[in-house]
Amino acid sequence: MGILPIIDQSTAELTEIFKDLHAHPEIGFQEKRTSAIVADKLREYGVDEVHVGIGQTGVVGIIKGNREGNRTVGVRADMDALPIYEETNLAYASTNPGVMHACGHDSHTTMLLGAAKHLASTRDFAGTAVMIFQPAEEGLGGARDMLKDGLFDRFPCDEIYGMHNSPNGEPGTVGICKGAAMAGASFFDITVQGKGSHAAMPHQSKDPLVIASALVGSLQTILSRNLPPLDTCVLSVTQLHAGAAYNVVPDTATLAGTIRYFKDEVCQMAETRMRELCAGFATAYGVQINIDIRNVFDVLMNDADLSDAYMEAAADVVGKENISGKDQPATGSEDFADMLKVIPGAYCRIGHSGTTGLHNPSFFLDPDVLPVGASIMARIVERRLTA
Repeated sequence: MGILPIIDQSTAELTEIFKDLHAHPEIGFQEKRTSAIVADKLREYGVDEVHVGIGQTGVVGIIKGNREGNRTVGVRADMDALPIYEETNLAYASTNPGVMHACGHDSHTTMLLGAAKHLASTRDFAGTAVMIFQPAEEGLGGARDMLKDGLFDRFPCDEIYGMHNSPNGEPGTVGICKGAAMAGASFFDITVQGKGSHAAMPHQSKDPLVIASALVGSLQTILSRNLPPLDTCVLSVTQLHAGAAYNVVPDTATLAGTIRYFKDEVCQMAETRMRELCAGFATAYGVQINIDIRNVFDVLMNDADLSDAYMEAAADVVGKENISGKDQPATGSEDFADMLKVIPGAYCRIGHSGTTGLHNPSFFLDPDVLPVGASIMARIVERRLTA
């Protein structure tokens, strides 16, 4: 089958949309320009209903098939960018300094618009397609905000699908991991409240920087000495802030970082040990240590049967020889997991020719992937909403 005809004929348009979105990136919950473009395009394509302001800046489009049916399939794309200075030197590079589409959400949005154009034009399915354009995926809780805004109460779905680009240098390939596919994540902040002094008289202090440094090392023993060897968890301290002068021992030091996990009980163990270590260090050094841990992503769980269905739809576009149902789990996180906790579905990865990793200032997404992803999104709706 290959690229769907309407999408193939719209490749130039989709490329222009993608380049425009890339040149005008917006941080989570600030995607006002992006949302307006999405809503305008959906209306232009003849989508039956266009709803805006869901989860602050989210957009939902409803497309009804030409044949009777009671089932509804949702397809979701994220829209937000990252606080990164772009270094690609592309002709359509970011015009918003310090903000960049370094994760390819501009392509996901464009792909879903392409799928919406095809589905609204052909309507060759029985039931309803729900096109979900989500804000604030990058750790700000966009999916949860849409859910709190009644996403699936207002637009019920029987199943839902998502997609992410993969800069693996293998264009035209699609893979999926059944079951636990992406890690859950918690963020943490730790404040060590010590006692400052003149740097020439450190004996008068309770040096929070020394305490924080020792705490970093001890936190790393949680995994090596508490986690069963066959389980998986990542605990990374990514920030340490203390002091502002050469000759002053500061009063406070702060740590921050993330936990990534595939089992809730593993995360709970890590959190418990972190709290115990902080309490122990506070007692040992005679200081106050406060810790705040908050969950930001759930474990992304792909339904096994719907994963197979997704790969069958992808095979219609890229061929069976280019799909894989045995991808390995990723320790990265994705808040589409929050939607999958409510509605069964699946989330796949689509390869393109770029090889620079995600969240990198030199990240490049090959626009040739746009019609491929759009066609797969459209095909999963058509396949799942047969008469």
